[in-house]
Amino acid sequence: MKIKPEKLADSLKLEKLPIYWISSDEHLLVQEAADLVRTHFKNKDFTEREVFNVDKDFKWDQFIHAINNLSLFSEKKVFDLRIRNAKLDQDGKSAIEAFLDHKNPDLVLLIRGPKLESAHINSKWFKTHLPYIALVQIWPVNRKELKNWLSQRLIKEGINADRDALQLLSDKVEGNLLAAIQEIEKLKLLSNTQGQSITLNAKTTMQVIADNSRYDVYNLIDSALLGESARCLKILTSLKGEGIYPLIILGAITRELRSLLHLIEQKEQGQSISAIIQSNRVWFNRKEAVTKALKRSNSKDSWKMLSRARKIDQAIKGMSPVNPWDEISSLILELSGQNISNLAYVN
Repeated sequence: MKIKPEKLADSLKLEKLPIYWISSDEHLLVQEAADLVRTHFKNKDFTEREVFNVDKDFKWDQFIHAINNLSLFSEKKVFDLRIRNAKLDQDGKSAIEAFLDHKNPDLVLLIRGPKLESAHINSKWFKTHLPYIALVQIWPVNRKELKNWLSQRLIKEGINADRDALQLLSDKVEGNLLAAIQEIEKLKLLSNTQGQSITLNAKTTMQVIADNSRYDVYNLIDSALLGESARCLKILTSLKGEGIYPLIILGAITRELRSLLHLIEQKEQGQSISAIIQSNRVWFNRKEAVTKALKRSNSKDSWKMLSRARKIDQAIKGMSPVNPWDEISSLILELSGQNISNLAYVN
């Protein structure tokens, strides 16, 4: 059965299931949920734990051997499967079926891995076994939720942050929850609260935190669709500083333009934006970005941007003397809806 992350603790108290599957690309939140499961069963005398790191070279026979090689007087045990690929192969599915076939109340299987796609969850195999699985899907903390998430974490440590402090901390650790936890620990130590609650302002925050923002190309694309031109430049500067090859960024922009062009053409044929979003199965967390882009975009400008992307591709490959980073800056800002006639390029 599916369990919301915030309901996991209550679910553990109410019912024991053979398998707990934690699915997310946010490693910190996966770790915290896994720790919650482990602690619960440790308190229930599941004192043994065996860890399996499942990579492309992993042999599932190792896991099957472990669940079959239990003595009559063995302790209650948690098997901890750490998978790198959310889509199990046939050997992996068979191994999990073998675990379920044991029906041993003294065994628990904890699976932690990347985000599960809808196609996987809706597969016949997964639906068949879901009644025996506590599936915890944890979504990343997005920008809109980050300040509230930080505020709750700070309050737990006896720190009340004002609005400016939360905004500053949010900007500094965006996309990197592990860094956020580290900064909160640092603030806790430096504040030396000794059990008393304090209020944190922006000045103090600025003095003690580092810039741990971590962006990827997808952040860049979504910011452009949302029309956040200043943030686009910030992300692009970060990606350049990390040494990301510009062709990777250009490829992502080009793919998005082609996908968006298909939707724009539907709009220009008279379809409503809501109908377009629904019929093309746009992901929920991208609906706002795609909607804003559709409202301001037209096919003529989109074709022009695709033409410009081809010229940038030539520049990256040394077939043109123009600076590809300048051109990518111009292109991403144009995608964000900005007039690029007086553009300040990324250097």
